[in-house]
Amino acid sequence: MKGYLVIFFLLISTKGILAQKKIERPKLVVGIIVDQMRWDYLYRYYDRYDENGGFKRLLSKGFSCENTHIPYAQTVTACGHASIYTGSVPAINGITGNDWYDYDLNKSIYCTGDENTTTVGSTSENGRMSPKNLLVTTVCDELRLATNFGSKVIGIAIKDRGSVLPAGHSANAAYWYDNANGNWITSSYYMKKLPNWVTDFNDKKLVDQYYNEGWKTMYPPETYLQSDLAAAAKGHNVFGQNSKFPFALKQLIGKDYNSIAATPHGNTFTFEMAKAAMQGEQLGKDSITDFLAISLSSPDYIGHTFGPNSIEAEDNFLKLDQSLGQFLNHLDEQLGKDQYLVFLTSDHGVINVPSFLSNKNIPSGNFSAQKLFDELTNSLEEKFRMGGLLTDINNGQLFLNRSQLNKGKPNEKEVSKFIIDYLSSQPYISRAFQLTNLGETPLNATIKERVINGYYPSRSGDIQIIVKPQFIEGFEKSGTTHGSWYPYDSHIPLLWYGWKIKPGKNTRETSMADIAPTLSQLLHIQCPSGNVGKPITEITD
Repeated sequence: MKGYLVIFFLLISTKGILAQKKIERPKLVVGIIVDQMRWDYLYRYYDRYDENGGFKRLLSKGFSCENTHIPYAQTVTACGHASIYTGSVPAINGITGNDWYDYDLNKSIYCTGDENTTTVGSTSENGRMSPKNLLVTTVCDELRLATNFGSKVIGIAIKDRGSVLPAGHSANAAYWYDNANGNWITSSYYMKKLPNWVTDFNDKKLVDQYYNEGWKTMYPPETYLQSDLAAAAKGHNVFGQNSKFPFALKQLIGKDYNSIAATPHGNTFTFEMAKAAMQGEQLGKDSITDFLAISLSSPDYIGHTFGPNSIEAEDNFLKLDQSLGQFLNHLDEQLGKDQYLVFLTSDHGVINVPSFLSNKNIPSGNFSAQKLFDELTNSLEEKFRMGGLLTDINNGQLFLNRSQLNKGKPNEKEVSKFIIDYLSSQPYISRAFQLTNLGETPLNATIKERVINGYYPSRSGDIQIIVKPQFIEGFEKSGTTHGSWYPYDSHIPLLWYGWKIKPGKNTRETSMADIAPTLSQLLHIQCPSGNVGKPITEITD
């Protein structure tokens, strides 16, 4: 009898030990990507951020990686979202741009386009998307695998690529905004019918409510001292009118559902959708960790339209600060403080408007990629008596007609040399070189590494173009763009907050690709299949 009692107590004790050693994970992981946020925005507007808002809370109570950079050359939205969640680079995950010419398919490809899917939740074509072009897993996929698909993963963004790529291949759902009708939609890749909670959310017609409010500045316009007040006084040709603050938007109701993305209401709208997803899917409400991948697309639309030195950009970040703080409060209320893990970062930065820089005696300028392509095409035809030697220009690369050149007439080496000589003569181009000869090209080590990390043979061009600093493609009078390796495009914020995160900061160089392996180590799951990043030890130790 005593032997049985000993065994009984041993079993009870062992069960208790096993229970104590259960893997600790947060109830919910929330990834927040602020589309087009340079690192310095954390401090540029710091004095005007609310003490109870989002950014100061993350900086004071979370951990900030102050020196985080993008490890590849083509700093655009799709690449950024893919790299953050895969711990990888375009050379491995295959996402080489928002669009690219695919030599295997002999056509141009949109990063998340999928002709084999249909739109769910709308009659438009805007839902024909999937992650099929992403070649590796995301950290969300690995969480699903680690929990035998018990974890729920939901992606939410106004942009389809901002939702689909982070959520990964095995997500329960990814939702994005349909600018044809003002509703949130998805793809048949994920489901056949929208859940009731999404339909109910769409029925609120929040975009019409936002349009009815218009866009007023949080403070008097003349107090926006971090902005170009002279440019703001002239007004802008936006929202169907030539106007300045306050922007009237009522006239857009029922006519234009696209413009909401270029206002701070787009951020509010996205957070409201995220809250609805938490409630509708009961995220973080059981013992298995869930993942909510949010991307805030509006800062990118606003930055492209008005530029980073505009009142519009400053007002957007001040309002985003408030919306972020309210969302963190919502997480506290629904899940409890320190029961969730948040990281906030960006997919890329942005350059100041070239005309603004020129007025301040900083070298800068614009050029037309299409004009360059057309002129070069004509010059090639004159030189080699043959047309169609170029296929595309995209992501800072020229795509040659490989099938034609493989025939040997004309000679590929001759054609490439002619193109490189032509490009090198352009006043806005710093370097031009053949990607297959990159090892022999005298180039700064940082630039060389980032070009290599961005090169996937069948989805990349043949000749790389490096423009001079402060030069951009396009001729918008007040707007700007991104896409280069330079720090204004590649230096991004990275903040950690909540579960197991101790306040602090580091200044050593970290990479966008380090985010996924850091999450993987915190969650005790496998790194994504294409991971090349390193865990950030200040977070994981």
